[in-house]
Amino acid sequence: MGAWLCAECISRFPRVEPPICFRCGDAAVADELCPRCRNSPLQIESIRSVMYFEGVLREAIHALKYRGRTVLAEPLGDLMAIYWLHHGRPVDVVVPVPLHPTRLQKRGYNQAGLLARQIGRRVGLAVNDCVLIRHRATLPQVELDSSQRRENVYAAFSCSGDALADTRVLLVDDVCTTGATLESCAVALREGGVRSVYALTLARPRQQ
Repeated sequence: MGAWLCAECISRFPRVEPPICFRCGDAAVADELCPRCRNSPLQIESIRSVMYFEGVLREAIHALKYRGRTVLAEPLGDLMAIYWLHHGRPVDVVVPVPLHPTRLQKRGYNQAGLLARQIGRRVGLAVNDCVLIRHRATLPQVELDSSQRRENVYAAFSCSGDALADTRVLLVDDVCTTGATLESCAVALREGGVRSVYALTLARPRQQ
């Protein structure tokens, strides 16, 4: 796992603390809807992130995502599971944000899927990584601004069947930047008959 991700390091990760927007999870002046969510309501019920995407945690996520350090999914997924056990809403199934098959083949694994499976084990929920699919290859979101991110993932996801119909889904990803990917997934899940979608990510950038 690496000495740089010891228990003491984990305890010092900068946590996302209230007040945050009730819907998108961004920093806000109070625990209510931020101006963006009031003006452009999201289809997703809520987005929550455990930590801020900086320092050692940023290094750990990059190691998991880009350098094959899949062993990190266990401690990082545990952080997400503990958060959800304390702050989450009732859900029926955990669904990871999918990779496009081309990217999945190149990387060899989906980091969101690894985190989702660890969360499922810890909170006692089934994980479904088959129904929600990314049917259109997209550019890496990190290279784009907020409007480009929304356009990049628009209609990029769909449901392959109705196995998730009338369920409450916990949608899992590693990082939430603008929420565009999570919202696009939520739209697809809703079209597939899902009753409600709550998103949980390990980290998000600190609002400037």
